[in-house]
Amino acid sequence: MLNALEIVTTVIVGVMVGVEFSVAFVINPILNALPEDSMVSGRAHGGRMLGAVMPVWYIGSLVLVAIWAIAGWQHPGAGLVVTAGALLIVSVVMSILLLVPINDRGKTWTAENRPADWKRQVNRWDRFHYIRVAVIIAAFALLVTARA
Repeated sequence: MLNALEIVTTVIVGVMVGVEFSVAFVINPILNALPEDSMVSGRAHGGRMLGAVMPVWYIGSLVLVAIWAIAGWQHPGAGLVVTAGALLIVSVVMSILLLVPINDRGKTWTAENRPADWKRQVNRWDRFHYIRVAVIIAAFALLVTARA
């Protein structure tokens, strides 16, 4: 049973990492290359869509890692799982404090109502997102290593 939990958790966290990596290094660069009005619309739509899914994914991943850490406490790699869980906590706190407030504003923007400093806000979100991606990649790597 623990083996199945480890696999499911690792896959779910891995797919989340892939989505967030894609946002940082594929989707946003594509959107940034569009005319400004289209970029604003694309980012707003992405913010609404992913903003609805990612909280569940982040919290669900954290819960699965916590269950793995508790269930596998006596097994090799438990410390790696706990450390991965701590990194996922960091990513959730970062999201709530730094990224969600910007996303909540950005998902309502249109070409007509975007604020004067919208580019600064988008760049700030991107910088925080790069850090968050690095944090969740590290958590994922620890989970994979714990499985080895």
